[in-house]
Amino acid sequence: MVNENEIYDITIIGGGPVGMFSAFYSGMRNAKTKLIETLPVLGGQVALLYPDKKIYDIGGHAAVTGKELIKELTAQMDLFDQQICLEEQVEEIIKRDDDIFELRTAKGKHYSKTVIVTTGQGAFKPRKLTVENAELYEEQSLQYIVNNLEQYKDKTVAVCGGGDSAVDWALTLEPIANKVYLIHRRDKFRAHEASVEQVKNSSIELMTPYIPYKLNGTNEELQSVTFKKSKGDETKTIDLDFFVVNYGFSSSIGPLRNWNIELDRNEIIVNHKMETSVEGIYAAGDVSTYDGKIKLIATGFGEAPTAVNHAIHYIRPKEHAQPYQSTKLSFDK
Repeated sequence: MVNENEIYDITIIGGGPVGMFSAFYSGMRNAKTKLIETLPVLGGQVALLYPDKKIYDIGGHAAVTGKELIKELTAQMDLFDQQICLEEQVEEIIKRDDDIFELRTAKGKHYSKTVIVTTGQGAFKPRKLTVENAELYEEQSLQYIVNNLEQYKDKTVAVCGGGDSAVDWALTLEPIANKVYLIHRRDKFRAHEASVEQVKNSSIELMTPYIPYKLNGTNEELQSVTFKKSKGDETKTIDLDFFVVNYGFSSSIGPLRNWNIELDRNEIIVNHKMETSVEGIYAAGDVSTYDGKIKLIATGFGEAPTAVNHAIHYIRPKEHAQPYQSTKLSFDK
């Protein structure tokens, strides 16, 4: 028999922006809430990969860095006394005969009346450069993640990639570095058109269509990179201080496949209530899928209250899923 004090109303799996907002909103509904995150910090990819990158599609913010966004989400969560469990990975979810969910991790068991999964795209790692001797310079002058903008001050930086992250990093580094190059293997970029246009109107030097061909330097220091045209033998060598490669990230959903939830590839299928195939388990953010799904943080921020409100209605059937407007509430400390 499980002690009643050990049972939570809502347990959120995943501590990225959508999981954090879900926890905050769960507090708004006066739910006893627990959040479980595999990383040692909250914030997910935004906190670890893009702390200084500006995000432009968050409502109410003309621009906000990843670090600032996580700080504000943390302040929202701090309005409520919630249980946060870091460095724990949920390996298995079992729905007991008493309809309580038992979440098993390497550290023990958690009990909850409902579960909201907000694990994003799962565990992630950067797609690395496959040029000879690349490993010699990794985590030094060859980098896949930008964590500290100050190290690029007055330096020459080459950014390689054609997606939003590569373009955004080039734009972010332009006012800091002495010189920024943006290299892509195609003439056409995958990034948002407005960002690409901004690059063209900046001091960033575009090199297309080129690919990294050879890394030049000592065993300790990368001094230059030779690039080769995607088609043909033409090469160009750039002297640089830092080489930032952004080819995207590969992700793994890990033990999610063991939770007996209906999936579409690596995503959880949900209905209009954000409810999964298992009654009492919901999903929000990039890990969830439905017809017409748009993957944005802003979308996840809308899905989170939907999941929370329907979870509350599942726990307390006599309460309406539709909540009061927050302007009628007060949480001033």
